[in-house]
Amino acid sequence: MSLHRWLTLSLLIGGSLTLYGCGEEQKSDTSSAGFAGLGQAADGFQYASPNQTIRFPQDHAAHPDYRIEWWYLTANLEDADGEPLGLQWTLFRQALMPPSERPDPTPWAADQLWMAHMAISQGEQHQVGERFGRSHSQAELYQPHDAQAGVITSPFHAWLDDWQLKASADANSDDFNHLTLTAYSGEDASRFGYTLELTAEGPLVFHGEEGFSQKAANGQGSMYYSQPFWRIDGNVTLNGETKTVSGRGWLDREWSSQLLDARQSGWDWFSIHFEDGHKLMAFQLRGGGDDSGDSGSDNTSTEQGADYRSGTWISPQGDATPLATDDITLTPLATSSVAGRDVPTRWRLEIASLELDINIEAPQANRWMDTSVPYWEGEVLVNDRASGEPLGEGYLEMTGY
Repeated sequence: MSLHRWLTLSLLIGGSLTLYGCGEEQKSDTSSAGFAGLGQAADGFQYASPNQTIRFPQDHAAHPDYRIEWWYLTANLEDADGEPLGLQWTLFRQALMPPSERPDPTPWAADQLWMAHMAISQGEQHQVGERFGRSHSQAELYQPHDAQAGVITSPFHAWLDDWQLKASADANSDDFNHLTLTAYSGEDASRFGYTLELTAEGPLVFHGEEGFSQKAANGQGSMYYSQPFWRIDGNVTLNGETKTVSGRGWLDREWSSQLLDARQSGWDWFSIHFEDGHKLMAFQLRGGGDDSGDSGSDNTSTEQGADYRSGTWISPQGDATPLATDDITLTPLATSSVAGRDVPTRWRLEIASLELDINIEAPQANRWMDTSVPYWEGEVLVNDRASGEPLGEGYLEMTGY
């Protein structure tokens, strides 16, 4: 789900002039209307709701009538020596104004801001890149590929400058099952990045209620689907060395206009690949739950209300089972000092309906994303709590610490 995107892109609303070289530096406000103001009303924008239908290939593209969305990939890979390696690539879109207030489309007019993040992690190494761009929501009226950033469907192409996720050269016009990802940052010996081929080995998966993922007890949410079945092969460049890599990835797609409840202070998001072929997505938003229910967690804040949780259990064939907030228990077991913060890097996750009780641990704590708004995101290992048996791997993202 990568919920930190809402925080990061909210910075762009108030600081867009700063990002493009005009005005003084501005800081995001995390003190009211939810985390970074993300619980504020979004008058004039379209809202995500349970009665909407996700359609393909249309919904692989951008939704400019919504305030925000992202295309977000994480991957657990190995190099030719069997050494683990993690990576992230994300493209975010933020609407600057409701549809009724948009300027007329010209190559110079912009009503959409874009941001992209990339990261490569191996052992103690953790390299991070960030870029910004802008476009008009009706760029197709002139030349869409002339825009600095955008997403189109036929053939699929998501880009910001030369960072891009696109349909492979031999794919048909509506193919989302064979993609190529290219992103590099830095110069000369400091250059890092990747060229990867993504092949889907299972179906797309809808979260929540046919793709509507509720994020708080009072009903805020997003449209949310994933491709958790990517096989990934390619090359990664890190510290001047290019390595052949392979493994598996998870791509999330979300769009909404008002995601959070005003009481929510941060989140913890997990995506897990189990060795038996099952997948799990689970998240916890701290605050915004139902005060009358049992939070099931030691870190619930009574001032903010119970924590709100949701998840999806995915079979090896791609069948999705929604998980209710009272079915999921998340307990932090250990913290690490990272970038001057105490961050939970070892968790216990229980799902009562599945009789699942697992430990989730980050083998490396130094996965701090020092981007416009910093957050923690990195690889995790999963084992059975009772026996210690290794069960899988995945990714964890945490904000608000």
